[in-house]
Amino acid sequence: MRSLLERIFHLQASQTTVKKEIMAGFIAFVTIVYIVAVNSSVLEDAGIPLEAGILATVLTAFIGSILMAFWANAPMILVPGMGINALFTYTLCNTMGLPWQEALAAVFLSGVIFAAIAFTGAATVLSNAIPDSLKEAITVGIGLFLTFIGLQKGGLVVTNPSTFVALGDLSHPQVWVTLATLLLTLVLFVRNVPGNFLIGIAAGTGIGWLAGLVHPGQGMSGISFDSYGEVFAAFSFSHIATLPFWVATFSLAMVIVFENIGLVHGHTQMAGQPEKFRRSLQANAISSALSGILGTSPTVSTVESAAGIAAGARTGLASLVTGVLFLLSLLFLPAIKLIPDSAIAPVLIIIGALMLQNVQNINLRDFSEGFPAFLIIALIPLSYSIVDGITFGFVAYPLLKVALGKSKEVPALLYVVAGLFLLNMVLPMLT
Repeated sequence: MRSLLERIFHLQASQTTVKKEIMAGFIAFVTIVYIVAVNSSVLEDAGIPLEAGILATVLTAFIGSILMAFWANAPMILVPGMGINALFTYTLCNTMGLPWQEALAAVFLSGVIFAAIAFTGAATVLSNAIPDSLKEAITVGIGLFLTFIGLQKGGLVVTNPSTFVALGDLSHPQVWVTLATLLLTLVLFVRNVPGNFLIGIAAGTGIGWLAGLVHPGQGMSGISFDSYGEVFAAFSFSHIATLPFWVATFSLAMVIVFENIGLVHGHTQMAGQPEKFRRSLQANAISSALSGILGTSPTVSTVESAAGIAAGARTGLASLVTGVLFLLSLLFLPAIKLIPDSAIAPVLIIIGALMLQNVQNINLRDFSEGFPAFLIIALIPLSYSIVDGITFGFVAYPLLKVALGKSKEVPALLYVVAGLFLLNMVLPMLT
C-alpha cells in the first residue's frame, strides 16, 4: 500500500510521509467540516431543501477534494465557498429573482468559463486587469455582507419600518443563544483550538436544545436521497436568453476566478510548491462547474487548507483523506439537520470579521483607489447585493481615473468589464 501511495503522490519527493499526510488531512477536515451545516443553511434560504443542501455540500466537497488529490496532487480542500454562497442565495435568487434551478445553471456556466480561463492561461491576464484595491474591496464587502446575514440569522438585527434595521430583542432565547455561542466560539478561535468552529456549532446546538430551540425528535431519520433527487442535475436553462441570467453567470465567474486565483496562489506558495498552481486552479475550475450539477454554489480552495499545510500536508494524499472524511460525515446527517440558525450565525459573523482584515491592503489615501473600493464595501451589504456593490465600484474606478487624467492607469480590459457592469445596470431601466 505504501509503495502504491508513493507512486501516485510522490511522497518522498515532497519530503512527507503517509502518516503525516493522513494526520494533516484529518486536521484540515476538522477545521472545515462546519461548512456542511453552514452552506446547507444558506442554500435553504434559496429554496433548496435542507437535506438536499447537506448532501450537495458533502458530495461536492468529496469530489472536489478527489480532483485536487489526483489531478493536481496538491494539499488543498475544495468546498462551496463562504461569500459565493451568499452571492448565489441572497443576490441571484432573492434579489435578482432567479429560481434556484436557474441559479445552478449559472453556476455551471460560470464554472465552464472559469475552466476555459484556467486551461488557457487567461486567468493571469484577467487578474492583472483588475486593480488590487477592487479585488480587496470585494472580499471586505462580502465579509460585511456575511456578518449582516449572521446577525439576522441570530436575531441580533431585525427589520424596522422606520429605520429599516434595528437591534433585536435581547431577551429572546434565539438572541442570547447566539450571543453565548458567539462568545464561546470567539474564545476557541482566538486560542487556536483545533476544530473551533465545529465545537462552537456543536455547543450552540446544545445550548439551543436547553433553550427550547432544538427538538431532538425532529429530523432524526437516516440518509435519504429523495429530496436530493430533485436537486441533482436540476439546473434549468429556460431563461438562458435573458439578461439577468447572463449577469448572474458573469458575476459568479468574476468572483470565483479572482477569489480562487488568490487562494490557490497563496496555498501553493505556503506549501513551497508554486509549480502546482496551474493544475490546482484547473481542478478548482472543474469542481466549480460540477457544483452546478451537484446542486450547490461554486467551490473555492478554502482558507482552511492552510491548517492542513501548516500540519505538514504536501501532496494530494491529504486532500484524499479529507474528501473521504467528508463522505463519512453523511453518517451524522440526522445531527446536522438539528443545528439551529443561532449556532450557525456566530460562524458567519467571525468569518466576516476575518474577511474585513483585507481593508488594510487598500490604499485609502489615494481617493481614486479608495472611493471605488469604498462604494463596493458599503453597497454590497447595504444593497443586499454583491453584484450591485461590485457594479458601482467597477464603474466608478475608470471614471475617477479619467477625471484625474490617469486614464493610462486603467487596463483596457477593465473598461470592457466596467462597461458590462454599467450595461447590466442601465438595461433594466430601459425595458
